[in-house]
Amino acid sequence: MNKKRIIAALLLSAVLVYNYYLENAENDSKTKEDNRDPKVEKSKNKESFNFLPSSTTNQIVEHKYYTLSYSEKHEQAEWVAYSLDKSDIAYTNFKRPFFVEDPKVKTKSADWRNYRQSGYDKGHLCPAGDRKFSKEAFEETFLTSNISPQKHDFNSGIWNNLEQKVRYWAKKYNHLYVVTGGILTGNNYKTIGKENVSVPKYFYKILLDYTKPEIKAIAFLLPHEESTKPLYEFVVSIDEIEQKTGIDFFNELPDDLEEKLESSKDYKNWSFR
Repeated sequence: MNKKRIIAALLLSAVLVYNYYLENAENDSKTKEDNRDPKVEKSKNKESFNFLPSSTTNQIVEHKYYTLSYSEKHEQAEWVAYSLDKSDIAYTNFKRPFFVEDPKVKTKSADWRNYRQSGYDKGHLCPAGDRKFSKEAFEETFLTSNISPQKHDFNSGIWNNLEQKVRYWAKKYNHLYVVTGGILTGNNYKTIGKENVSVPKYFYKILLDYTKPEIKAIAFLLPHEESTKPLYEFVVSIDEIEQKTGIDFFNELPDDLEEKLESSKDYKNWSFR
């Protein structure tokens, strides 16, 4: 009788220990999930970005930290789109790598040598400054599919001011979707290099703050020239940029919301300090 009680007690102890192990394993799993790196999770979950524009070139290239539509005719992207979180804003000083061709562009992206002695900067579309949260993300912005010829005074001036303002808004509003590029419609473009890389006459940047209940958007169209004007003077409607580019932006939004956001030139909901 004592043997049976001892065996029963041992079995009960084993069951209790097993249940304790399962409970703690589950809690550890939840803790790891709660402490996961949001940037890693974001890079894995590419469906988190659902606002890609249409492509007039049918050559969409998806990278880990941004997506682009490449124009072989102009040897640059007609748009680059990416998500910018408050947590993405970092001030790490990574060493700048060399620019390299984009291996994912089927028609081959322009060689960086096209820019040498051209008088134009290699102007980032997805800024390196928006991808300082990891070395991998930072270096990915140095693909030649992510650059466009820009005058130095423009690149380091009004364009840089706008890029800094975008990071300010990302911190203020927590999360933005960004689409940017040069206007590449029409003819009579100045070109540089042996591959005839087009020099856009205008650059645009469109931002969407899809944070309910106050969903808002703003668009900028900047002439490719030095300027000391305040940024709000370059605000236009998204409809205007669509007309100039032939690109349909945010076409996955509900029609009524898309129409409201894209027709507006109101910037009062955006903080210009």
